[in-house]
Amino acid sequence: MKLELDSAGCQGHGRCYTFAPGLFDADDEGHSLLLIADVPDDQQGPAREAAASCPEDVITLHE
Repeated sequence: MKLELDSAGCQGHGRCYTFAPGLFDADDEGHSLLLIADVPDDQQGPAREAAASCPEDVITLHE
């Protein structure tokens, strides 16, 4: 599984790094940063939660 983040569309709600702190972090303004694009097996659940919870729909999962 791979993650893709459209960081230009991020509004800084913080749900992604709350649900998947091993995959996402925040920049100085609270906008999301993708830490790992290739999702480890043990992080697939949090990756799905992060993508599903994004109100701006800027996180894409590629199975």
